[in-house]
Amino acid sequence: MELELRHLRTIRTIAEAGSLTRAASVLGLAQPALSAQLKRIERALGGALFERGRHGVRATALGELVLERTRIVLPAVSELQREAARFARSRRAAERLRLGGTHGPLLGALVDRLVDAAPEATVTTCASWSERELAELLSEGRLDFALAGTCGTAPPPGTAQLVWQEIAVDPVFVMLADGHRLARDPGELDLAALADEEWACVPGDGCFADCFTAACARAGFSPRRMYETDTASCVHLVQVGRAVGLCRATFPPTPGVTTRPLAGTPLVWRHLLGWHPAAQRPDLAATVLAEARGAHAGAAARSGSYAHWLALHGEEPGFP
Repeated sequence: MELELRHLRTIRTIAEAGSLTRAASVLGLAQPALSAQLKRIERALGGALFERGRHGVRATALGELVLERTRIVLPAVSELQREAARFARSRRAAERLRLGGTHGPLLGALVDRLVDAAPEATVTTCASWSERELAELLSEGRLDFALAGTCGTAPPPGTAQLVWQEIAVDPVFVMLADGHRLARDPGELDLAALADEEWACVPGDGCFADCFTAACARAGFSPRRMYETDTASCVHLVQVGRAVGLCRATFPPTPGVTTRPLAGTPLVWRHLLGWHPAAQRPDLAATVLAEARGAHAGAAARSGSYAHWLALHGEEPGFP
């Protein structure tokens, strides 16, 4: 018979109980069955482990040796099991990344960078127009990280439970059809010059629409009409000349569309990465945040109009 961990636990229990009767009760065995098991263990170890007497059992010299080793081996094995379980959980977390995001180019760019950084990971995404919905999914543990944004200095959703770190701050640009009368203007556009236009933007549950309306009021007009729809439809409405679009400065180059900055930067957008602190390792959160900032820098570099604006204002991508 080969010695097993369960045999060491049996020896320890007998020594702690002080009698075979009490040990059998603790182990849930009949005393004859425990006595037979102990004899098999003693044969495997080459001698008696306990002396039996009227008042119970007492460890022999061999028994003391085995008990001393047992006090080392059993805790070490238990710690090994706990460490292996923690490692397995961390590996599963590292092998699966559930990302959420609102509209914009950063989500795809972040997925691309994370796949390069961790090719063994399975990355899934969930897109939503609602920052509040993304915050709820993070709080419920259904997402690991979420890319969201706020208008200006507005607080992000779910701040009581979640961590939100700033990725970058972008000015809000306008999208014009290439044939628009102002598309070839090399400078910044006054918002007032667009007073007669219809507008298009993507929906959201933050304050951006109110901030845009307030910016128009400061420029001396009220927007005629606002089409709230998905990104592809916004681009189409701009391309056919139906509307002027609102976009982050990182909006990628698109056929038939010219992006231009607004004078005075009346609107800005903060890109944020959120997660639940109890659900993520600090090192993983730091890695995803760094990759998100790298994704933003790459998007900024691909936008000629944003690069020109940054050079004009002496800024770096992700100002301030």
